[in-house]
Amino acid sequence: MGDKFEKVDAAQTGSTESNDARPTDSSYKNIALSKEPDITAVGAPCSNSEDILETIMRGRQSSRHSRTSGSSLDSHQTEHDNEAHDHQVPPRRTRSRPRSSSRSVRPDAIKVPRSERRGMLARFCIFAEVTEPYDYTRPKKWMITFIIACAGAVAPMGSSLILPALRDIEATFKVDETVVNLSVALYMLSMSIFPLWWSSFSETLGRRNIYLASFMLFVVFNVVSAVSTDIAMFIVMRCLSGGAAASVQAVGAGTVADIWEVKERGRAMGIFYLGPLCGPLLSPIIGGALAQSLGWRSTQWFLAIFGACLCILLVFCLPETLRRRKPMAAIAEAEVEATINDQDEKTGAGRPALTRTATKQSVRVKTRKYWVMLRRAFIDPLRIVLYLRFPAVAVCIYYSTVTFASLYVLNISVQMTFSVAPYNYSSTIVGLLYLPNSLGYFLSSIFGGRWVDAIMAREARNAGRYDENGKLMYRPEDRMRENAWIGAILWPAAIITYGWTAQYGVNTAGPMIANFFFGVGSMLIFAMATTMLTEFMPRKASNGVALNNFVRNIFSCVGTIVASPLVNAIGNGALFTIIGAVALVSGILTILAMKRFGPRWRVGMDEKMEAAMGD
Repeated sequence: MGDKFEKVDAAQTGSTESNDARPTDSSYKNIALSKEPDITAVGAPCSNSEDILETIMRGRQSSRHSRTSGSSLDSHQTEHDNEAHDHQVPPRRTRSRPRSSSRSVRPDAIKVPRSERRGMLARFCIFAEVTEPYDYTRPKKWMITFIIACAGAVAPMGSSLILPALRDIEATFKVDETVVNLSVALYMLSMSIFPLWWSSFSETLGRRNIYLASFMLFVVFNVVSAVSTDIAMFIVMRCLSGGAAASVQAVGAGTVADIWEVKERGRAMGIFYLGPLCGPLLSPIIGGALAQSLGWRSTQWFLAIFGACLCILLVFCLPETLRRRKPMAAIAEAEVEATINDQDEKTGAGRPALTRTATKQSVRVKTRKYWVMLRRAFIDPLRIVLYLRFPAVAVCIYYSTVTFASLYVLNISVQMTFSVAPYNYSSTIVGLLYLPNSLGYFLSSIFGGRWVDAIMAREARNAGRYDENGKLMYRPEDRMRENAWIGAILWPAAIITYGWTAQYGVNTAGPMIANFFFGVGSMLIFAMATTMLTEFMPRKASNGVALNNFVRNIFSCVGTIVASPLVNAIGNGALFTIIGAVALVSGILTILAMKRFGPRWRVGMDEKMEAAMGD
């Protein structure tokens, strides 16, 4: 984005922080940690956090700031306003709002001129980009949320669209069902890995660029999948298409967090997850009808057409919501300069003539800058697995993973069980059998998010947690109340019921009713765990979502591979009894642990994360 936008954005942020005490030169260096508000202690997400390398720049180049004393106050304000932060956490906002919360009057959004909008083909976007995404009107917020939900449906839709057609693919390529299941399993594996880099790239390239680039690749890979001549070509193209569409898994939740404040985010996140969670359940219905009428290749053409339609929708209706990008080249150069200065200080090298210093420094910086850029873009994203050392993060991800992996084992079981005796249903009917799950997800998403928001507000009121402006102060562990107990008991009981009714060939209504309640209960857990994760690590929320996807999709991949052999070996009843028992124990222990240890884990978690990750 151009300089003009940075000035407008800084001016607006500055105006919202006019009531804060202006830091002095001597105290400014440490203001990030001393004034960093916890997302759980305010009514809206906030961040005064510092980027890793901007911290280095302030620490290593403080002498440069002191030489600009004539404009020191302005420079400090500019630096403060432009602090980099996690792209899911908006800058701190301290303007006073009434406690009527979501429907209070907002200031008019400051629009960015069309010529200065960020992202590919941004001038064609109907919705104007604004300097503060919170100030979008509610209809625009819901429209953006709906678009992201549709985009989020694509990746999981691709994983299950071919489920009713697996036997047709076996016949076409003359392979057994285990090999064909690899096309589903490796698709899930790519969905777990690629979001790590999509999330990293979105911080420097912006959300809009990532969405458009990934979906254009998705269209290309699905076209090649549709014309595959052997199973190896088909599996590879499926794997690449899954990785391309997986961008929304990490970046989509960030877009929702960009535009919705925390007090409204539960409902918005529930609507967003309608896409990723209904995708794998609605798509078999479409896939079954297409496979039976036009052949299995039509499923891949359908994905390509759907991806192309979404590209058009993204071009015209999705503005950039990332508040500011991180300039990778400048940050890499600053890191190299700081490292070189450290090395020179440790070796005690004397300072030569100015011109020689400038030339030598320039050569050393340029030769190392590009390596640092490559490292930051491709290697550093893998460091997010280190966040699993924090109990709150590990517990949320573990419970989400158990629930998500169970879904894909169930998907394989439905296809295997109802396409053979005693049911012997066609591909179309098998696809329709995924509809009860979808209905459960839909109802839980519509009403569950609003319910959780009400629970959080109730807990905050009962505890008397109000800030100086009279706004409620929310805490992530407040999301685990009666809703968590209902979800933790409902979906394990439902999946056990499905297993035994399916094994004994009970009337189809029996297992389908069980699947409906599985959808209701598991959706309560999905939305709750993911939203809690973003709130436990507000300044690293995008990394938290990417890590959650990484872990749960790996186990979903494993579940997809082992589901068929396990069903054949021990049957649906025993398999889903084991899964249900593990899920029930996991849910109870998770809720109890969060109730007892959640506040302790939350306090000071940001600072501990920075120390552990080397930030």
